[in-house]
Amino acid sequence: MHGNLKPAVKVYFNGDIRFNLFFNIKRTMKDIILSAAQFEHRSGDKKYNLSVIEHMATKARDQGSHAVSFHELSITGYTFLKDLNIHEIYDLSEEVLGGKSIQTLKQIAGDVGIVILAGLVERYKGKLYNTYLAVDGKNVLAVFRKLHPFINKTLQPGDFYLVFELSGWKCSILICYDNNIIENVRAVTLKGAQILFAPHVTGGTPSPMPGRGIIAKELWDNRKKDPEAIRREFMSLKGREWLMRWLPTRAFDNGIYVVFSNNIGWDHDHVKPGNPMIIDPFGEILIESNELDNDVITTTCTSEKLWQAGGYRYIHARKPELYKDIVGKPNKSITRPVWMKK
Repeated sequence: MHGNLKPAVKVYFNGDIRFNLFFNIKRTMKDIILSAAQFEHRSGDKKYNLSVIEHMATKARDQGSHAVSFHELSITGYTFLKDLNIHEIYDLSEEVLGGKSIQTLKQIAGDVGIVILAGLVERYKGKLYNTYLAVDGKNVLAVFRKLHPFINKTLQPGDFYLVFELSGWKCSILICYDNNIIENVRAVTLKGAQILFAPHVTGGTPSPMPGRGIIAKELWDNRKKDPEAIRREFMSLKGREWLMRWLPTRAFDNGIYVVFSNNIGWDHDHVKPGNPMIIDPFGEILIESNELDNDVITTTCTSEKLWQAGGYRYIHARKPELYKDIVGKPNKSITRPVWMKK
């Protein structure tokens, strides 16, 4: 960053020119290097999954990254939870404070020298949550509970938005389905988020949308002999093309960076297409992975895009007095994707 640079545009509020705030952002905020990963987890095998997280975090560190983001429930596994009873999920769960997996995750972060973001089933005051957390070698930096869980009815919804600091940047977390509700992304942006970590387990599931649906396991198993067959599926509406319908828009409309992570390969009874990516406030994909294996991607995020992007101007052009009664109207929240039949 160069402290003597001024914003390229002047931003108007009620006729006044206000750009000192952005001059300060540009002068004080350093670039941050972020990574997003994909890997094929093993259901219920925390030891194995943590070993992969350690390997991938080391690769991210070697690429110069400050933090690496893994997919939803990356420590425990995800889709198999739909077939577990409450006792089995309870046995799988851990408390954040003192939990063995969290202690291991902190140790990995300390040994590797990088912030790690990963997910597991959390047990808190007798309730179970789909939880995602950020840790360094000493501390748990952030704990977020999925607002719209559905994989198993025993998992309770979270009830708060989270903004935390990472290397001087304001960050937030929304887990998978949370990102499909546009109000959630706008809410965390209004609370100050500049980077949104969006861990997912998505793609390759039944859907009424034309072009979407399951990805045949045979294609994944045969990926080394015929990589193009599975790649076509991953790039179609079953994978990347569906993401392009909405994910870059979340970054563009809000003028924020979005760090999308997803698992790849066989997940209990679905093939997942991976495709982690980091999107800038213009809605442009800075980097993504189309590898057919475990992979980690890394890129640099710069602060000037936060105030250059249209999303910044759109937020400050809002007129909430016109629609506050609409967006705040009571609503019975029902979260049930088509593919979840139970």
